[in-house]
Amino acid sequence: MGDQKNLILAMVLSVLILVGWDHFFVKPQVEQQRAAVVEQEGVIPASPQADGSESPSPQVRPREAVIAGVPRVTIETPELRGSISLKGARIDDLVLTQYRETVDKESANITLFSPSGSAHPYYAEFGWAAAGGVPLPTKDTVWTADGDQLRPGQPVTLSWDNGAGLIFRLRFEVDEHFLFSVTQSVENQAGAPVALNGYGRITRANLPHGKSFYVLHEGPLGVFNGTLEEADYEDLVEDGPQQFQSTGGWLGITDKYWLAAMVPDQKLPFNGAFRSFGPSSFQADYMTNPVNIAAGETQSQTIRLFAGAKEVALIDKYEAEYNIPLFDRAIDWGWFYFLTRPIFRVLDWLYKLFGNFGVAIIGLTVIVKAVMFPLANKSYASMNRLRELQPKMKELQERYKDDKQQQQRAIMELYQKEKVNPLGGCLPILLQIPVFFALYKVLFVTIEMRHQPFVLWIKDLSAPDPLTPVNLFGLLPFTPPPMFAIGILPIIMGVTMYLQQKLNPQPVDPVQQKVFGFMPIIFTFILAPFAAGLVLYWTVNNLLSILQQWVLLKRHDKERAAAQAAKAQAKAQKRRKD
Repeated sequence: MGDQKNLILAMVLSVLILVGWDHFFVKPQVEQQRAAVVEQEGVIPASPQADGSESPSPQVRPREAVIAGVPRVTIETPELRGSISLKGARIDDLVLTQYRETVDKESANITLFSPSGSAHPYYAEFGWAAAGGVPLPTKDTVWTADGDQLRPGQPVTLSWDNGAGLIFRLRFEVDEHFLFSVTQSVENQAGAPVALNGYGRITRANLPHGKSFYVLHEGPLGVFNGTLEEADYEDLVEDGPQQFQSTGGWLGITDKYWLAAMVPDQKLPFNGAFRSFGPSSFQADYMTNPVNIAAGETQSQTIRLFAGAKEVALIDKYEAEYNIPLFDRAIDWGWFYFLTRPIFRVLDWLYKLFGNFGVAIIGLTVIVKAVMFPLANKSYASMNRLRELQPKMKELQERYKDDKQQQQRAIMELYQKEKVNPLGGCLPILLQIPVFFALYKVLFVTIEMRHQPFVLWIKDLSAPDPLTPVNLFGLLPFTPPPMFAIGILPIIMGVTMYLQQKLNPQPVDPVQQKVFGFMPIIFTFILAPFAAGLVLYWTVNNLLSILQQWVLLKRHDKERAAAQAAKAQAKAQKRRKD
């Protein structure tokens, strides 16, 4: 009965990982791409003056040519390089200087923002809307700048006079990382009051080529009234815009590692929205309630724009410093947030201690194993008792081979008599599943793990092991399909899993033995496409389990031998007395 339960549990876990995890969490979706689709910009509602839509460009031009075609203010920080277009006052040119496309140090830096008319338009802009009749700056407005370079501690102010008594200004500041502060102000020199709505929007068209994963949200997201809201690109196309009302919060568009997010003035109520303008054009925008500006008065509001890498410490710093609600949720920590964040903190601490994330993962594995050590002791003791009972179980199976119900009843009575829990050995596995998923999340979503090497051929712990015997370790000029590209580390993991199984009580039923014998092979194929760091964790965990189980087995054998010797001695003494 116990073996059958163990078999059922093993099969359930296998199906859960092989089918459920793959289908609901990891299975990639290839984004529908239109190679030559040009941008169609979105519209801020409520006012024709805020209409930012434009006709499709006749052709897509090289990014550098588009940038050079309009006057600009350059952006230069320790981690950013780019520019602000004076036509439309858009931040539409940003390159992350500390991050590259691949592990190759000669590969191109990550490009975040690109202007309209290029292959992948992606930009942020801020402006004003009005009920009617007021000349307002548009996407074609050419602004005047009081400087030609934006740097940390060196702000730049753009200004535009509408010729009807209103002077619009945009003051841009930037810190040493990825945070812009944009102060929108309007000076009313007209003879009558005016009511204006401030707005901001992040527009993205022609999504970059890549995979989308169920385990990770990529697309529009924001926090409204203390609640995180996420929108899928496909849902926006099919179901239309999603709109929210909030006081305080933020919104933007996220990728796996990169984020563009606006933080409106936290004291002002605003209307936020996620929109789609066709299958490859998306927008996150907000609009404040009307602000009355009396004659001779100047009104302003400050917005913050994050545009860069989702570094955990930096995101947390901005959340605390500027009181941005749930800004850390820009990183998709998942359902196991209560485990994922602590695991990352421990990993980060170990990384700072050892200087290698692979060593940090090994250290984390040791810590998890130490925490579960008392439970594992009880589990292994239970498995050792099962091993001792196997001859009796086999005898019962032979005795009642024609009566399965009686056979199961007799085995259960044996378990009760010997005080053995047949599922006791499975508890550590069940408890480690949340840890496994949480670690997978950490390795998958945190940019700190991106392009982190371990040793030898493992140059990126967040990517699958690239070295596989299928193509003779790269000697054959082809790349095997992911399902069959079994790396060296997954193979080592499978071998350690096999050795661990050999220390466990073996099922009496030969069919069950064969099923369990295939489990290491199945898990090798399952884990091969996973991040090398995750496979490293599983492998080290197997090795520690083998060592722990071997030590406990030896200790148990010594204790049993001592007990048997003491029992024999007691019998001998009793015979001598008799």
